[in-house]
Amino acid sequence: MIYTAHEQGKKVKVYADETRPILQGARLTCWELMQEGIDVTLICDNMAGFLMQQRRVTKVIVGADRIAKNGDFANKIGTYSVAVLAKEHGIPFYVAAPSSTFDDNIPSGKEVPIEERASDEITNWGGVQTAPTGVKAYNPAFDITPAELVTAYISDKGISRGKSR
Repeated sequence: MIYTAHEQGKKVKVYADETRPILQGARLTCWELMQEGIDVTLICDNMAGFLMQQRRVTKVIVGADRIAKNGDFANKIGTYSVAVLAKEHGIPFYVAAPSSTFDDNIPSGKEVPIEERASDEITNWGGVQTAPTGVKAYNPAFDITPAELVTAYISDKGISRGKSR
């Protein structure tokens, strides 16, 4: 969607979350957008609400790893928080994913298994321990965003709006 809008000459500015703890947004999203000449600014994950409050964000577009039959979806951890912030600020929230991501065998987000990743991803950085020795760490890779926070789903089969796709 972003590439197409850019190719059509539309003014596109992207704020890309860093996507902690392994920084896919910083390492991949920014690099890919820059390769296409798209205006991208990297932000820390916890800055999204502040930008929305300043009215610097006009729409939110996220991906999805799995979309349940009722429209709840799993995506990288932090997506739910961004969806709640978008709702609070009256900003449209879109999910862009291939049609293969829709899983009618999963009734709702409650049934989507959530991978928990190694604690050292958040207690260490670049081979350096950044948290106290022995601290407990909780590191889910994904969260579930409820369908009622989604403005529309965008896939290779078109756009579907509403709670149920």
